[in-house]
Amino acid sequence: MSFKNFKVPYQLDDRYSKAIAYFSMEFAVHQPLKIYSGGLGFLAGSHMRSAYELRQNLIGIGILWKYGYYDQARNQDQTLQVTWMEKNYSFLEDTGIKFQITVHEHPVWVKAYYLNPETFKSAPMFLLSTDLPENDYVSQTISHRLYDANVATKVAQFILLGVG
Repeated sequence: MSFKNFKVPYQLDDRYSKAIAYFSMEFAVHQPLKIYSGGLGFLAGSHMRSAYELRQNLIGIGILWKYGYYDQARNQDQTLQVTWMEKNYSFLEDTGIKFQITVHEHPVWVKAYYLNPETFKSAPMFLLSTDLPENDYVSQTISHRLYDANVATKVAQFILLGVG
């Protein structure tokens, strides 16, 4: 599979012949794919599910967040406890697509994973990850946490989505 030769794997409605790529930092298409934090993700996920139902010629491009947005629990005193749990995305397909981008004047390897439309009844999606052994630790962490607090990491995430 390559991005260049990719075709939406369902019969398109003739009204939607123009190919569109929807880029978003987060998509809330279904809870097991925990790559969202809230409003933007729900909006993007809703667009992806609607595109599937309408048979639009649309694909989503996003980031595969290893730890997603933080998970919440309560301490014994009922204060918020923020935890980062590694997510399991065994339902994603390895596309075999790997490429390099430049982030902060440093080469970073990126791998693309595919969400088949039939998995969650959404338009197809390609999700990008830098969590690869070919990358140094700092480069691997670009795709670890949605909206990382570190400014340099945040800029790297924007570069990954925009250039990737």
